[in-house]
Amino acid sequence: MKKNMKYIGLIFFAMLLFSGDNLKAQCNPDALAQECVPKLADGFTFLKSFKINGQGGARQKVEYSYVFSKDTQYFINICANGEGTDGIVVTMYDSKRQIVSTNYQNGKFYPGIVYPCNATGIYYITFTFNGSSSYCGGSVLGFKR
Repeated sequence: MKKNMKYIGLIFFAMLLFSGDNLKAQCNPDALAQECVPKLADGFTFLKSFKINGQGGARQKVEYSYVFSKDTQYFINICANGEGTDGIVVTMYDSKRQIVSTNYQNGKFYPGIVYPCNATGIYYITFTFNGSSSYCGGSVLGFKR
């Protein structure tokens, strides 16, 4: 009887460990960013990856900064769990916090943005969640001259 209780306890623990809610709560932005690298547009060279972890909805915004150079074109794409961008919005701001580009336009999500930089400076890249089911993704930044 004691041996059977041990097995029942192990089975119960395994069920809790592998339940759907637990799996859904896990986020692996590193793996998703790696999926984005081969999806860079033609001619763009990989610069940096970004982790997008909204911690299941606890974080509404994830922000990074990067120095962009004049006369360089930049491409930022998003890879998420499920289809498309999964409601992840990337918005890029210049050093004065003015919006210069976004992947969410006219109610439609695009998989990334291309930005032709006309002024060297710090740019801010924010990821927000508009109807996201996982609050999880990865992104990469590429450039070409």
